[in-house]
Amino acid sequence: MFSFFKKKAPPPAPIFTMGDAPATAPAPAPAASPATAPAALKPAPAVPTSPSPAPPAPAAAAPVVQPAAPVPPVPRAPAVPMPNTIAPAPAATGEPVDMRGGLAMFSPSPPSRERWVDRLRGGLQKTGASISQVFVGTKIDDALYEELEAALLMADAGVKATEHLLEDLKRRVKETRATDPQQVKALLADAIADLLKPLEKPLVVGEFTPTVMMVVGVNGAGKTTSIGKLTRHLADADQSVLLAAADTFRAAAREQLAVWADRNKVEIISQEGADPAAVSFDAVAAGKARNRDVVIADTAGRLPTQLHLMEELKKIRRVIAKADASAPHEVLLVVDGNTGQNALTQVKAFDDALKLTGLIVTKLDGTAKGGVLAAIARERPVPVYFIGVGERLEDLETFDAREFAQALLG
Repeated sequence: MFSFFKKKAPPPAPIFTMGDAPATAPAPAPAASPATAPAALKPAPAVPTSPSPAPPAPAAAAPVVQPAAPVPPVPRAPAVPMPNTIAPAPAATGEPVDMRGGLAMFSPSPPSRERWVDRLRGGLQKTGASISQVFVGTKIDDALYEELEAALLMADAGVKATEHLLEDLKRRVKETRATDPQQVKALLADAIADLLKPLEKPLVVGEFTPTVMMVVGVNGAGKTTSIGKLTRHLADADQSVLLAAADTFRAAAREQLAVWADRNKVEIISQEGADPAAVSFDAVAAGKARNRDVVIADTAGRLPTQLHLMEELKKIRRVIAKADASAPHEVLLVVDGNTGQNALTQVKAFDDALKLTGLIVTKLDGTAKGGVLAAIARERPVPVYFIGVGERLEDLETFDAREFAQALLG
């Protein structure tokens, strides 16, 4: 690496005359003759004569070679990273970003992860309690599996996912020869984690500049709030974000998004009464012109049964593609975990219309229907980028299948 600091010159060796000169010369040493002294050297100052013979002079007392233009030593400073070098933030900061090849991959961050798992366990308590109580004070028999089936269906895991989990659990019990209900509970957690594993995928930013995200969802799912939290994740990862207030129908929607933009110190493209597709187009064009990393378009809430309104979302997608042929790079659906099986219906409808690339599942706290992720994994495995268990900024985190399964049955 190139050094920004000059090196300090090493002390030169003493000068000795070649030939018959003794190894130790008596002091004081005669000054060098101008005829024989090198041009770049200055004569050493004369040393006062001592009344008695002086002892042999130590090496440090010998004449010292000095540079013609002495340079004072420069104090050392901490090393500075080279320009244009991507330096990942230390793990201790708790930032949810891992820089690999210039791409920002949002994945679990160890320092804050334990606190997040505790919040997740608390949020899933109602769902997990109905399932966990099946394994209390019982034995492994058909009655246990029947009670477990009912509990999974009540948690909105869905028929297909419930049948799959029961078959997988029975196989694991047989292979491990488990005899204790708590062992069976642990095996169920393994089965749930394996079922949810296909949903575990990081959100990658940086492959395209800007990365254009289109966020959709029904009214009340927490779409705009999730955009604000996602923006904070991106801003904390040093990603420059531009927001597009394309929800021009809902009252105060632009103002709500503007609050998040101000809170996260990012720019926003907004125009009262404008066509949503036109606002999205302008935002993508501005993001390219200003070299922003991410452009996020907030759209109006739509019910999948309102076909004419779903056509408006398709139009926004088409217009975004006119501003950037490769966009939108992410089409994210925000679903409310409280809606249970209705969330699966929304995933299917929006995926058929817009080709979803990822999900943000919100409001998993306070619901007994957290098993809907199992239904989504079994019937429409769209990746889950983030899950939320509350209204606070830190209550939205990246999805991890093993953590979710353990928190569910914790």
